Formats: sequence, C-alpha cells, structure tokens
Amino acid sequence: MGKGCFFMRKLFKVCLVLALACSIAAAPTVYRGYQLYKTAVEKVPLEEKVSEIRERDDYVPLSEMSDYFVEEIIKSEDKRFSWHFGIDPLAIARAVKNDIIAGSFVEGGSTITQQLAKNMYFDFEKVMERKVAEVFVAFHLEWDYSKDEILEMYLNCIYFGENCYGIKEAAGYYFGKTPDTLTSAQADSLVYTIKCPNLYNPVALAGETS
Repeated sequence: MGKGCFFMRKLFKVCLVLALACSIAAAPTVYRGYQLYKTAVEKVPLEEKVSEIRERDDYVPLSEMSDYFVEEIIKSEDKRFSWHFGIDPLAIARAVKNDIIAGSFVEGGSTITQQLAKNMYFDFEKVMERKVAEVFVAFHLEWDYSKDEILEMYLNCIYFGENCYGIKEAAGYYFGKTPDTLTSAQADSLVYTIKCPNLYNPVALAGETS
C-alpha cells in the first residue's frame, strides 16, 4: 500500500471520528430545537399561520408581482430555491466557513423557506435552538406547500424597512407603484433593501446621498 493511500485512509478515519463527535455534541441542541418547533406549531398550527398571512388586506398573489422582481429575489436570497427541500446544505457549509473565519455568527445560510419560517414563528435572536426549530418549520412548509406558495407568502410578509411589510406596502410606499408595475431599477432597490431593511431601504439611502 502506497503512502498516499495510507494517508487518505487515516484522514478519512479522522474525519469520520470528528463528524461522529460533532453529531453527538449537537444532539441536545437538535432535541431542544425540535421541542421548540413542536411547542410552536401546537400553540398555533402551521395552516393557521398561513391563513393569517393570506387574509391580510395587502396580500398579493405571485401572478400580480413583477416577474423581474421575483427572479431577482430568488437570485439574491436563495439561488437553489427551486430544488432544495427547505435547507440548502451548500449555503450552510459556506456560512459555517465564513462564521469560523470571522470568529462569530455573521452568516446564517437561511433559505427563503427558512426565512418564512422565522417570520411566522420566531424572533431574530441568533441562537442554535431557534435555528434548528426554524429548520423543522421549513421542512413542514416544504411538505405541505408548493414552491410558488412558499415564495408568495414570503414576499407578502418580508420586512422592507420604514414599517413596510410585504411587497405591496413596499412598492406603494417607496415608489407609488403596484408590485406588477415596478421598473427593473425599483425592483433592484427593493431586493437590495431586504439585506438590511433599516439601512438599505430607498428612503435611508436617499438620505445618505442628499
């Protein structure tokens, strides 16, 4: 057996042991996260949360939104939205790497489905139990609803700054438009806003340049 083969086998064993150790260490957090999810959906079932969103006066179906805006949201927030099952392993791996490099929790790797889950049930505190609970809600959403339904709900409850929730409020407040009449520049502006709504919204950015 060559030295290269021997080294690779040793490396594989080390990685396997590390993966097992991480799994064991993470088990209590996963359990607490599952309990948090279970408590949340028992208190307010998912279908009830969905009904609350869809019954809003400013709810807009996906068919009445700018195609360009919808496409750019997916490109910006969740490139693999069309095929993942609620979480994006590649985005999570990237986020973990960046968090390790930064030495703090700077990136979450959340999908559109996870962001919707967070908006439905949880606060914005970055703790692992909440992130795990968010994943379970995301799985629940992906199981019960289509991608278009998930995307539509997300765009109707996401925060755009200036106390604007959902694309209809944001398009009307910032540009005096309906979601289906946004120009590409206006759509780009709202997509950028989602990254940090209080700092990147059109009003805040206009104040910086005035």
